[in-house]
Amino acid sequence: MERALTPLDCLLPAGNLKFCLLILNQPFNEGHFHCLWSKAALRACADGGANHLYHFTDGSQDSFLPDYISGDFDSIQPEVKEYYKVKGCELIETMDQDLTDFTKCLQILQKKIEKKGLQIDMIVTLGGLGGRFDQIMASVETLFHAANITPFPVIVIQECSLIYLLQPGKHKLHVDTGLEGAWCGLIPIGNPCESVTTTGLKWNLTLRPWVGRGDRNDAAAPKASGIFDLL
Repeated sequence: MERALTPLDCLLPAGNLKFCLLILNQPFNEGHFHCLWSKAALRACADGGANHLYHFTDGSQDSFLPDYISGDFDSIQPEVKEYYKVKGCELIETMDQDLTDFTKCLQILQKKIEKKGLQIDMIVTLGGLGGRFDQIMASVETLFHAANITPFPVIVIQECSLIYLLQPGKHKLHVDTGLEGAWCGLIPIGNPCESVTTTGLKWNLTLRPWVGRGDRNDAAAPKASGIFDLL
C-alpha cells in the first residue's frame, strides 16, 4: 500500500488537509503559527509550549486558547498556568517520567480525536527541532512512539526544517506547494533499512542494506513528487 502525503499542505492558506496542532516548548515562526492555528481542528500545548503561546500572543491571548495543556508542569510558568486555568483551558498533569511531554501529549491528543470523532489527515507539531540536541533527538524518538499511538502521520516543523518518519513500505511525498526548499535529507535511524529505492530525487538511491549514513539530496525538479520504498 502506497502512503501519499503533501507535508507542507498544512501551511497553505487554501490547503486541503485537516489536522490537529501540538505546540512544543520551543520558539516558533510567526507565519507558521498563524496559518496552523487558524486551520487546526484541535490545539494542544505540551507543558512549556504554553509559555511560548502565551508570550507570542501577548495582548491577544484570549483569542488563542488551547483546547488543553498537558505535561508534568515543570516547565510551564506559574502565571501562564494560572491564566489558562482561569480561562477554562483543560490542564492535564502527566507525571510519568518514562515518556517525554511530547509523547504523552500525543497520547492524549489521539484519545481526544477518537472521543470527538474528528476526521483529520495528520498531526502537525510546531517546535521540537531547535535548541538542545537531546531535545531534538527526543522529538525523533516520539515519532517512533507515534506509530503505536496514532494512525495519522505526525510531522514536526520548526523554522526551515520539517521531519517525518517513514515506516516500512511505499511512500509518495508531494513537494509541490511552492514552500519547499531545494534540499531534502534521508537518514536511517533506529535500525538498518534492508532495502531503499527512491525516484524523483536528483540522486536516487538503491541501497541494500542502508545502515550507516544520511544523505543530503534534492528534488529532481520543482513541484515534483518523491517515491520512497523502504523495507
